[in-house]
Amino acid sequence: MIGRAVEGRRQPSTTLLGPGDDAAVVQAPDGRVAVSADMLVEGRHFRLDWSTPEQVGRKAVAQNGADIAAMGARPTAFLVSLGCPPDTPVAVATGISEGIGLAAEALGAGVVGGDLVQSDHVVVSVTVLGDLEGRAPVLRSGAHAGDVVAVAGTLGHSAAGLALLSAGHVGSDRNLEASIAELVDAHRVPTPPYRAGVEAARAGARAMTDISDGLVADLGHVAEASGVRIRIDRSRIGLDLALVAAADRVGADPWEWIMTGGEDHALAATFAPDTDLPAGWTAIGDVVSDATGTSEDPAVLIDGRGWTASGGWQSFDAG
Repeated sequence: MIGRAVEGRRQPSTTLLGPGDDAAVVQAPDGRVAVSADMLVEGRHFRLDWSTPEQVGRKAVAQNGADIAAMGARPTAFLVSLGCPPDTPVAVATGISEGIGLAAEALGAGVVGGDLVQSDHVVVSVTVLGDLEGRAPVLRSGAHAGDVVAVAGTLGHSAAGLALLSAGHVGSDRNLEASIAELVDAHRVPTPPYRAGVEAARAGARAMTDISDGLVADLGHVAEASGVRIRIDRSRIGLDLALVAAADRVGADPWEWIMTGGEDHALAATFAPDTDLPAGWTAIGDVVSDATGTSEDPAVLIDGRGWTASGGWQSFDAG
């Protein structure tokens, strides 16, 4: 099945030896490789009655590629392992592989290998390699007091799509308003702003992260790693009309999706105050203080206050 993800696909110039041997050989032009890995588990991260197998494959590439973009790097190669129960229809496995292959190729990257195993649930495990193109990686720990905080990509769309699916408000996609359908699509197949990560690094971004767990939670990781306090101004984010419409349908607060919904895989970064933000980046706040050596703890403040609602995605439920 892994072969279906690579059959007939173009490999980038960085793939020196593709699939077919015991290991692939991938070029690292500047001597370093950015590496990240992630997993999707059926019932936890996706449902095959909500998403097609190809959409699941595309989603697997998106969540991994976004991690590389958040370092200021460009994805170059993917390794894919697929676990399936023995009664899994062939179309499911081939569809996931097809989605992975198409999404990787669209990024200019290659699927260079992987594995197929039997498992109790459908599991997609992806490792991605990235090229820093000679730049230093952009870490979470580089934010400074006075920095501008900016985001690229959408916020809350995937969470809204999930809420619509969970509440059974979707029905036939043909009967959905276009804006609502786009929210559902954002959950099924996120579209991270990959290029924005590279452009941010080129512009001198001091800290950056993929918003995979929610804006508050992931900026909280930046605040903690950098020892700073971050202030976000909701008026600079604004409310998407599609989110408002979706929230009315399910009786939700759209700000909850914006602040804690993470699977859009937008990017958040901090820049020196005199930086011209690259195209696609929007300033939403600032780094207000250095918490190191003071009585203040690293924190994220929304309109001057801590966010008291849910704090974002958790990989493990509390027992």
